[in-house]
Amino acid sequence: MRYTLLSFLLFLIVACHGGDAQQDASLQPVKCVVAKPLGTITRDFAALSTADDAVNLAFKLSGRVVDVPVAKGMSVSEGELLARLDSRDVELQLSAAKAAYDEALSRLKRAERLLSHDAISEQEVEALQNAVAQAETAYANAEESLRETRITAPFSGVVEYVAVDTYQRVASGETILRLVKPESNTVSFTAPESLIASLSLPTTQYRVLFDAYPNLYFDAAIKSFARTSSDALGFPVSLRLTDVDRSRYTISPGMTCIAMVSVKEDDAQAVALPLTAIYAPVGGYDSVWVVDSDNRVHRRKVTLGGVAGSSDVVVLDGVAAGERVVSAGVYKLVEGEQVRVVKTDK
Repeated sequence: MRYTLLSFLLFLIVACHGGDAQQDASLQPVKCVVAKPLGTITRDFAALSTADDAVNLAFKLSGRVVDVPVAKGMSVSEGELLARLDSRDVELQLSAAKAAYDEALSRLKRAERLLSHDAISEQEVEALQNAVAQAETAYANAEESLRETRITAPFSGVVEYVAVDTYQRVASGETILRLVKPESNTVSFTAPESLIASLSLPTTQYRVLFDAYPNLYFDAAIKSFARTSSDALGFPVSLRLTDVDRSRYTISPGMTCIAMVSVKEDDAQAVALPLTAIYAPVGGYDSVWVVDSDNRVHRRKVTLGGVAGSSDVVVLDGVAAGERVVSAGVYKLVEGEQVRVVKTDK
């Protein structure tokens, strides 16, 4: 009799637990996340290292290019010849200007001797002095024009590209080539308008991760940023790398990287949630599903801020830090429904 009673009790226990298991299996499975206080928000931006010193070089004169002794990618030293125009016409002008100057100077000297014997007036000498000054200016301009038929490197660097061919005619100011310094301390990217106010704050921090050096983070500081922009993508921002060991790492213009901007958030009520947690049906309002202690979901209206990091969004109000929020499958739920929480990310 005693064994029969024990068997019956065991049967009831198993039956009850089996019923609970079947009931749990019928509930909608969901993943949850615990709402996190903001603290510091880090956002990632695709960036590119850019030249610290770069210049497009051009002739101030129009003419025919007769020599380009450099090519793309070539290293050059300061003062080295990069391109040369046909200078024959300019040399003729220089010769004529020098002859005119010499003649004017000779006339002035003769006049000064005559003036010492009162054989000529002071007004005539002053006129010749003016003629000498004009001839001297013309001579100096001709010398400058001859120098302008040559382009030399203003600093040691690398030829980024050459835009003309030998014997091609070029206009004044037309780009002949671009020279850049081979090492870079500058990283450039485009930031949204919402970030501009935080860029110059002393609490904002910057790091850069280059594709060439995975898992190696370089500290950076703000270098410059535009407060106005005609670019629909955002505002140009430049960072300065602050501590690069050049004996171990080479940072050259054109290297791809990620610029990470960490902004300290002062709003104590705001939290960060995954973008997948936001429930925004067509014609409805932004909301989330909050899971209570009985694992029942309740729709809660929220006010969204900006993006936090690469996959989170700032929730300004509607959710408190520490609350459980459904992070996946938000369009399958109904108000008050009991769910089965299969995972909670903290």
